[in-house]
Amino acid sequence: MLNIFTLANGRLFQEEIESLEELSRFQPIWVDLESPTLEEKRWIKQYYGLSIPEDAMDEDIEESARFYEEDNGELHIRSDFLIADEDEPRTVRVAFILNLVNDDLKSKGVLFSIHDEDVPVFRLLRMRARRAPGLIEDAKEVLLKLFDADAEYSADTLEGIYVDLEKVSTKVLSGDVTDVMAGEVLGAIARHEDLSGRIRRNVMDTRRAVSFMMRSKMLNAEQFEEARQILRDIDSLDSHTAFLFDKINFLMDATVGFININQNKIIKIFSVASVALLPPTLIASVYGMNFKMMPELDWALGYPYALGLMIASAVVPMWYFRKRGWLQ
Repeated sequence: MLNIFTLANGRLFQEEIESLEELSRFQPIWVDLESPTLEEKRWIKQYYGLSIPEDAMDEDIEESARFYEEDNGELHIRSDFLIADEDEPRTVRVAFILNLVNDDLKSKGVLFSIHDEDVPVFRLLRMRARRAPGLIEDAKEVLLKLFDADAEYSADTLEGIYVDLEKVSTKVLSGDVTDVMAGEVLGAIARHEDLSGRIRRNVMDTRRAVSFMMRSKMLNAEQFEEARQILRDIDSLDSHTAFLFDKINFLMDATVGFININQNKIIKIFSVASVALLPPTLIASVYGMNFKMMPELDWALGYPYALGLMIASAVVPMWYFRKRGWLQ
């Protein structure tokens, strides 16, 4: 899918391109390619003179090769964006090519973005740019606003984790944690821990990308200050993610502690039962020995007496354990 974004009266407008002729009618500041076909890549190369690298969206690219500047002035940035899907949270690799210096005026100041699937941050920026005139002025501003929206999206996701962990805390701290509930709680905690880790990795990647833009000296004074503010916002998220990891570890330890308590209760029942049944077992063993003179042969109440003695020897320890509160 090939979408272009143009500026008109300070607003960002989106157009979906389906042919090379349509592409030639616009002068965009942002060209977005989502799962581009070979034909769409050919349109970009034919009209803008830009060749999209084959490894643009590779996940195994070297970290040192994710941010660089070509001799012709093109800036290449490969950054990861978070998708906080409840069922499958993940990150999507997006390749940015910022073309600021080119003899061809058609491609001067154009941001190209290439990715495999739709990114929530892109939708958020499109919605804001349509509603807020003057939000975006050029291609560099588009890239900065994308990283700004990415930091805000991470912050919103952290707030959602806060809310979910409060619900988990209520369950855990209620004191009545069954094994089934403990399993559900551990599953929820594991999901939140994974999402928190992805958020921390995502903001670290955004910090590197914004720092690269600042070092490249392509930003004006106002944009440079905006980039510094994005970095400050990202730094503020570090303490929140650290707190969430501590809270997750606490809830994990508490839940495991309740599981151990439930298991100890079961073990205690077996221990009490084994101690209580020891005297009847002893009596049965004594009466089962092959004595030369067996009382049962000369005494009609021998077996009832033995059975009664066995019952009494089991009831007395159980009564004592109950009195001491060991059966609770």
